[in-house]
Amino acid sequence: MARPRRIVLIRHGESEGNVDDSVYEREPDHALSLTANGRRQVEEAGVRVRELFGDERVSAYVSPYRRTHQTFHLLRLDPARVRVREEPRLREQDWGNWQEREDVRRQKARRDAYGHFFYRFAQGESGADVYDRVGAFLESLWRSFDDPDHPPNVLLVTHGLTMRLFCMRWLHWTVAEFECLSNPGNAETRVLLLGADGRYHLDRPFERWCTPEPYGFTG
Repeated sequence: MARPRRIVLIRHGESEGNVDDSVYEREPDHALSLTANGRRQVEEAGVRVRELFGDERVSAYVSPYRRTHQTFHLLRLDPARVRVREEPRLREQDWGNWQEREDVRRQKARRDAYGHFFYRFAQGESGADVYDRVGAFLESLWRSFDDPDHPPNVLLVTHGLTMRLFCMRWLHWTVAEFECLSNPGNAETRVLLLGADGRYHLDRPFERWCTPEPYGFTG
């Protein structure tokens, strides 16, 4: 099994929806583009990501949203060293189709009270639903490591909640631990590094906004 030395997760740059949530009433979430500021964020992140990969090969997976595709292209990785696939299981949490701003705000307030992992948006997904599809992707990813020629780097271009849930699934965090974490900023990365002990370790933690309150012994 050729496990990669590092798995890099990056959130897309600032999007139109990040600065004006009324845009969801006029445009589908998957069609939103990066802002000019978001493009700058990704270009700056690209310098660091290219330095991290050096001249090594990369296996990249990109959420099917416009803003994640734009993010991948703006990283300006060497196409001769990168094999890239669109991966729908890395998409954003579904909040429903056309979204009415005040209704989504009400639902987000309910989610904050109910819990981000278990609350399901009307006609959309819960965090638990995203966890399940991320888990299915992780199993596919793990099987790809059977290829003895697998690249030493994996890149996932995705969304904030999806990043947290991928790390939760990979590192076996509890729901209580997940609930206390904040999303990374736009164009921020987290890196899972393969250590000498044969296990992956996160290069830096996600910020916490509260202290975990587990229900039982697993916390």
